Amino acid sequence: MALHFSDEEFKSRLAKLHATMEAEKLDAMLLFAQESMYWLTGYDTFGYCFFQCLVVTSDNRMVLLTRSADERQAKHTSNIPDIRIWIDRGSASPVSQLKEMLFDMDLLGSRIGIEYDTHGMTGKIALQINEELSTFADIRDASPLIPELRSVKSQEEIVYVRKAAELADKAYLAGLDEIRPGADEGRVLAAMQATIFEGGGDYPGNEFIIGSGRDALLCRYKAGRRVLEAQDQITLEWAGSYRHYHAALMRTVVIGTPSDRHQEMYLAAREALAAVETQLVPGRTFGDVFDAHAERIDSHGMMPHRLNACGYSLGARFTPSWMDTPMAYKANPAEVKENMVIFMHMILMDSISGTAMTLGQTYLTTQDAPESLSTLPLDLPVKSG
Repeated sequence: MALHFSDEEFKSRLAKLHATMEAEKLDAMLLFAQESMYWLTGYDTFGYCFFQCLVVTSDNRMVLLTRSADERQAKHTSNIPDIRIWIDRGSASPVSQLKEMLFDMDLLGSRIGIEYDTHGMTGKIALQINEELSTFADIRDASPLIPELRSVKSQEEIVYVRKAAELADKAYLAGLDEIRPGADEGRVLAAMQATIFEGGGDYPGNEFIIGSGRDALLCRYKAGRRVLEAQDQITLEWAGSYRHYHAALMRTVVIGTPSDRHQEMYLAAREALAAVETQLVPGRTFGDVFDAHAERIDSHGMMPHRLNACGYSLGARFTPSWMDTPMAYKANPAEVKENMVIFMHMILMDSISGTAMTLGQTYLTTQDAPESLSTLPLDLPVKSG
C-alpha cells in the first residue's frame, strides 16, 4: 500500500474523529469529501467526480462504497478494510445501493452525520440522499467536523508541508529566471511546474495563476499565453504540493522600471502583511487577521482595490481548489490555533491605472509568532532584462 503516514498517525486521526462523533452523538458518518478520506485512510483518487461514500461508524467499522474503477485505487492507497462496489447499470442509483448497505450495517434509525459541503457531493446526490435517508435515519449536516480536525496539523503532516514550501521557493526562482522582455508566459509556467515535479511534488489543487499586462490584475487562472514586453508586470500565485499538502506563495514581478503606483501599492501590501503576522497567534480569530489587513490597506486609501478576504488555511487538498477552511474574512469567529498552516495574500488590483500588486506567503502558527515557511525575500521583485 502507498500509505504516507504511520499506523499510529492514522489511529490518532480515527480516535479524534470518534471523539468528535461521540460529542455530536453520531452513530455514523457518511464521508463524501476526498480530503476527509485521504486524511482518515490515505485513500488517494480523483474518483470523487463520481459517487463514492466512506461510512465510518462509532463502533469502529469503516466501509467504502465506490465504482469498480476505484476498487484497486482504494486497495493500493488506503487502509480501508471493506471496499464495496456500486454497479453502473441502467437507471440504478448509487444512493439506493448506499441505503441498502446502511441497512445491512444495522444503521436503520441511527443518528448519521453527512458531509454535504464538499466538491465530492453534487446537488443531485444531496437531494437523493435526503429523499432516501430522511425516513431511514436521523440525518444531519456534519460538514465542518473533519475540516476542523484537519486544520491543525500533526508533526508528520508538517514534514510534508515544509517539503511543499521548499518546492514552492524553488519553483519561484526557476520561474523568475525565465522572466524578461520577450519571454513567453508558457516558459515561466513550465519552469515552475517542472521544478515541483522534478522535486517529487504533486499536481496542485488548482492551476497556477499567471497573468501579465492587464491580466496581472486577475487572481484566477485563464487560458491563453502572452509574451512579456520591455515594460510590463506579471502576477504569479502558485503552490508547492507534496503528498497533496500545499504551501502557497504570491508575487507580482515588475519588468522594467516600477511605476510610482507600483511602489505605493507595494508599500501598502508589505505593511498589511506585517500587520496580519501580529494576528496569526493562538487566541486571535480569522476575523482579526482580516481586520489587520484591511486597516493597513485602507489607511493608504486603497480599499477599492483590495479583496474581501486575505487568506485561508492550507493542507491536503484535491481539485478544484487548494483553498481550505478557515478563511480570513470580516467577522469570521474561527480561532487561530497552534500548528495551523495559513496562506496570507495581500492582493491589490487598481483597474483605473491598470496596476497590479500582490504579496503572499504561507505561515506555520506556533505558540507565539508565526513562522514563515518561505525563505524568499519580501522585496518588490523587479526584472530589468
